[in-house]
Amino acid sequence: MNRVYVCSCFGITEKQVKEHADAGACTPRQIASVSKAGTDCGSCVRRIQGLLGRGACPRRELLEQGNGATVLAADTEPAPRPELSEAA
Repeated sequence: MNRVYVCSCFGITEKQVKEHADAGACTPRQIASVSKAGTDCGSCVRRIQGLLGRGACPRRELLEQGNGATVLAADTEPAPRPELSEAA
């Protein structure tokens, strides 16, 4: 299986970043909170930003509509984190 690693420090793949984004993570900081990607050397943060793009972000849209409390409540619960596989 061909894996494209985004974060070498924590072994986070492009696929994992996209899965977290699909689950609602809209920023590199939100990706970091669920996967640790970008929290060590930081060299992957721009790559994560590129993967997230400038597309629609449900949390950002809620903030713009004035539903910030809804966003904050959603941030208090941890996002699901797929386990890293041991085999490469």
